[in-house]
Amino acid sequence: MITSKTIANGILRALGITMAAYVLLMFVQKIQSVIIYLLIALILSMIAGPIITFLKEKLKFGHVVAVATTLFIFVCLIAGFAMLFVPLIISQSENLSLLDTAKLEQNMTNLIAQVNTYLTDYDIDIDKLIKEANITSKLNFNFIPDFLNSFVGILSGFGIGFASVMFITFFFLKDQKAMDSGFRQLLPDAHEDKILNSIHKIQHLLSRYFIGLILQMTILFILYLIVLLIFDVQNAVIIAFITALLNIIPYVGPLIATILVIVLTMLGLMAPETQGEMLSTTLYVVIGYSIAQVIDNNVSSPLIFSKSVNSQPLEIFLVTLISGFTFGILGMIIAVPSYTIIKVIAKEFFPTNPLVKVLTKDL
Repeated sequence: MITSKTIANGILRALGITMAAYVLLMFVQKIQSVIIYLLIALILSMIAGPIITFLKEKLKFGHVVAVATTLFIFVCLIAGFAMLFVPLIISQSENLSLLDTAKLEQNMTNLIAQVNTYLTDYDIDIDKLIKEANITSKLNFNFIPDFLNSFVGILSGFGIGFASVMFITFFFLKDQKAMDSGFRQLLPDAHEDKILNSIHKIQHLLSRYFIGLILQMTILFILYLIVLLIFDVQNAVIIAFITALLNIIPYVGPLIATILVIVLTMLGLMAPETQGEMLSTTLYVVIGYSIAQVIDNNVSSPLIFSKSVNSQPLEIFLVTLISGFTFGILGMIIAVPSYTIIKVIAKEFFPTNPLVKVLTKDL
């Protein structure tokens, strides 16, 4: 029989759960930077695993020496990337913060006039469309200095995060056996073997996935760099690196990279003596990028990712598409790792399920 006391207890219990959930969410929000550091360190640990194994087995390094050497390699790589970006940003930030936005707006107006003239030669009249849209009056580049100053501010706080991630990664790798032993004691005896098998398989597959992702971005970086160097685009190395890095976003990343390279190529050809070549050079660069992306989409990506996570290309496409519609860009980035984790867990705990058998036959 339901009494007033039962109802009151239910309400109090619901309020208690709600308050506890709210406090937990607030706590997570406060330590979100720490959580991000832990996730990045975990990814670095997975990437470092094969390198440490190679150093220990082939070069006979001790465990601590192999870990320290691997992290030193990571630091050198990251420092190399920073040497590409930081000096350029620092040297130009002051001038860009004082950028004559009115002059840049005028340059863009002139560019639109050039595009109109170029298209008129092919009987494409966009002058009326531009006037109706009133584009030139809406151009406003005042956001550029503020954005660049904010970006420099973010870079200034990068050191703390970088040091934290390296520190956490070092102890993840150094004390991996001790952490595994402590974690094993927390597991229920009935499912201990299944959980540990799942974790080991997930680590192995995700290590291969992240290494494959790095390999894919390296291939794209080389292809993009060749295109930019052929057409003598300014800051070719930096542009190629940024646009290759955008490929971490499946399917949408290449589109963003193409738009970005159009903007950066045009900005690099703003000088009066090169404006006549702006449209033709930009068009050739876009064609080159398109060819590189066709090679990546049809050759390197299917081979790398189907082999690294033992999933069919169609599986990867559908999972990425569904995650993108559900969770946006972040969902697309984490789609393949999350799907891999789910498949491994499903195979360990539900091996007789017909659907699981079909999806995990290659694991």
